[in-house]
Amino acid sequence: MTTPQSDADPSAGASRIIVALDVPSVAEAEAAAMALRGHVGVFKIGLQLITVGGAELAARLAADGAAVFLDLKFHDIGATVEKAVRSASTLKPAFLTVHAEPQVMEAAVQGRSAGVRVLAVTVLTSLGGDPTEIRDTALRRAEAAARAGCDGVVASPLEAADLRARFGGDLLIVTPGVRPKTAAPLSASDDQRRVATPGDAIRAGADYLVVGRPILSAPSPVSAAQSIAQDIEDALAGGA
Repeated sequence: MTTPQSDADPSAGASRIIVALDVPSVAEAEAAAMALRGHVGVFKIGLQLITVGGAELAARLAADGAAVFLDLKFHDIGATVEKAVRSASTLKPAFLTVHAEPQVMEAAVQGRSAGVRVLAVTVLTSLGGDPTEIRDTALRRAEAAARAGCDGVVASPLEAADLRARFGGDLLIVTPGVRPKTAAPLSASDDQRRVATPGDAIRAGADYLVVGRPILSAPSPVSAAQSIAQDIEDALAGGA
């Protein structure tokens, strides 16, 4: 892999940013990773990229010392999930995702290798509806994730406070649906419905924030990542 532009360790705020490499090609994803190395903490490879060489990119990034989040949301019979997670673990990801179905989560925990943290997806951030019902569903699925031995959950920032209050430090909380203060208002075509700013997500209890387009589509992705990192650091320091 070509030497990244920055090998500096990310700051406290930057280390909590998971940048979503949701782009059409490995070349675009690798260029983004090179530019953002040292400015974010984790690189997420999901369904869009995995089928066009994303697995190989994940292995290269991990071998180069970067933290990788395999966001594949496994959901199948237990035996299949266990084998799939065992195979995915050979890529040395820091995180991988499964849907919060008890059989699926238990199988993933059985199949993972040391150092791979399994995260259970609770309620997709694209789903709207009654906030109380969504919160209760997220909490119920997080309870199942804890029983199954998962390391954490994926939930919107709007459920993060309730999850943190319930589980304390026992589960990692990873939140998509993060939009900087400067982002445009949600439109009818937006695929994220339950959102918050980076600072608000951290204050609510999130450990890591998944951010894609607000970084990758910015005129300067590095500057956008730095701005988000500063918002996180202000929140960690107790700022408004």
